[in-house]
Amino acid sequence: MRDLTDERVRKGIEGRQQWQDGEWMVRSIFGGAAVKTYRCPGCMHEIRPGVAHVVAWPADGRGDETDRRHWHTGCWKARDRRGPNVERSRNAPRYG
Repeated sequence: MRDLTDERVRKGIEGRQQWQDGEWMVRSIFGGAAVKTYRCPGCMHEIRPGVAHVVAWPADGRGDETDRRHWHTGCWKARDRRGPNVERSRNAPRYG
């Protein structure tokens, strides 16, 4: 087993995953490595600093830094049942 250097812990472990909406590059971020607060697109709740989570972006190579999304690990695993939510203001009309 490879040693987890500070850099590997900070960047996480990366791999490809296939989902219904395409192929994604996914990086697991260990709890101590996260230093910012992010908003999970699966549940729209915050991912606080120090919480383990995943970062995902399209694997097609067309994406850039703005295509990366930070997800709670459970929300990412439930992605086929629970795709990214659209954030609306409280007074926005709902279309159904």
